[in-house]
Amino acid sequence: MNYSHEVENMCVVAKGCDHGPAPIPEEGKWVQSKQISDISGLSHGIGWCAPQQGACKLTLNVKNGIIEEALVETLGCSGMTHSAAMAAEILQGKTLLEALNTDLVCDAINVAMREIFKQLAYGRTQTAFSEGGLPVGASLEDLGKGLRSQVGTMFGTKLKGVRYLEMSEGYVLEIALDKNKEVIGYKFVHIGKMMEAIRNGVDPKVAYEKNIGTYGRFADADSYIDPRKA
Repeated sequence: MNYSHEVENMCVVAKGCDHGPAPIPEEGKWVQSKQISDISGLSHGIGWCAPQQGACKLTLNVKNGIIEEALVETLGCSGMTHSAAMAAEILQGKTLLEALNTDLVCDAINVAMREIFKQLAYGRTQTAFSEGGLPVGASLEDLGKGLRSQVGTMFGTKLKGVRYLEMSEGYVLEIALDKNKEVIGYKFVHIGKMMEAIRNGVDPKVAYEKNIGTYGRFADADSYIDPRKA
């Protein structure tokens, strides 16, 4: 350790109180976090790339500083999906500090890693007050039936109005309009459930028809449109 001449010539003043860091809530306990192994919790981080053409939602389940589970969801960029595949393969087993300093290739995933680190380091996690936290695998509950990300995709123009393309329920097939041409509901097919049925041997046409549903006052509509064609 090197000290400047000014510091070398200073007298010593004794340090009084030393209370350590403020405790943070972690999985139902208050923890004075002094090192990476003191951090536990499940949380989410949202990241975006420099041109902001894509985004990432990163979910990590950390136990004693080690990443035990990683869920990487991406949107808006085809190259990002390949980076997500790599990130999901290498993140588990790393310490939280290792992960923070790992090049995850995609800028959006790197930013999500930075944001989730802050959540975990400050005790702002989903499991802050949950005794024992959540078991490894808990992040899959965010996906629902068929393990597909919940995606909302909407398009609209001043000239022609709105088009619902995808809701959390699934792929939108038709939009229901009232006599004023205002949206009052929609028909959708649940892609996750449909694909599960097909994989289990159900005829694709039957699987498709059995997983169609409606939302809102769909049956009361004055007219219907295909949001991708009309």
